[in-house]
Amino acid sequence: MAALKTKVIVNPVAGSKTTYRKWPMINELLQSGGMPFEYQYTEGIGHAIELAREATASGYQFLVAVGGDGTVNEVANGIMLSKDASEATIGIISTGTGGDFIRTAGITKDYVKACASLHEIKKRMIDVGVVEYVKDGQPCQRYFINSAGIGFDAQAIEASSRLPKIFGGTVPYVLGLLQAVVSYRNRDINVCLGEMCDERKVLTMVMANGCYFGGGMCIAPQADIYDGFFDVVCVGDINKFDLLKTFPKIYKGTHITHPMVKIERASSVSIKSTEKVVIQADGEFLGECPASFRIIPAALSLAL
Repeated sequence: MAALKTKVIVNPVAGSKTTYRKWPMINELLQSGGMPFEYQYTEGIGHAIELAREATASGYQFLVAVGGDGTVNEVANGIMLSKDASEATIGIISTGTGGDFIRTAGITKDYVKACASLHEIKKRMIDVGVVEYVKDGQPCQRYFINSAGIGFDAQAIEASSRLPKIFGGTVPYVLGLLQAVVSYRNRDINVCLGEMCDERKVLTMVMANGCYFGGGMCIAPQADIYDGFFDVVCVGDINKFDLLKTFPKIYKGTHITHPMVKIERASSVSIKSTEKVVIQADGEFLGECPASFRIIPAALSLAL
């Protein structure tokens, strides 16, 4: 570890601001292991992207995200946006409430164990997704390492983003889901998976790199962050009663047996609609369709 120039990026408000209280202990654990590093606090949404991009461009080889899924996404984006992305490795000390990506990657939720593991890291290249979409009429791009979705799940995230996170991120997400159940209506979309295009009426589509989203829901049980493909989970024109009945099954991944659920594999997906269809990536609300998603195989070095 001593050979790696290390920057630790800390989101003090992650996990209902518990990261701020945990950081002194994490700092001590990292130092006691003999790992030289510098650290910076994030100061708002998007700041970790800039910190990670600047650090990567400045020759930092190991960037450790201390926070939740949103912090990890931002640090990954900062690395990917740098021309020196191939020289950097991302590490994760999870202090948020969701922890969806680390479930797939096999990274411990225990920050004490996570600190210990960073002293003798093993690296593995993971796939990264990238989505092109529209926000306020302007084209935008975002990288993601776990999943991106359109429709119902994105609307739930948009609703939850307006709620206070005094109980962490999971409770607002569930409340956002309930709001979406009441207000959301299924959308007609045109979708292309690779060269195969068709029209569908859907509740949601999730481009899954990892298995979990929404704070522990096993949306894509067979997804693999190393295989070069999305598991594309399409939930068709399901009614609200059936949705509520099926919803608990998502936590165990048994929803995939429902006749309205279809899972396909693709390295690229494009979606357009004459209706407003919203988009999320790694649990962050982004914007609207039209959108294109593609997987970049073995694009980011992850510390395990």
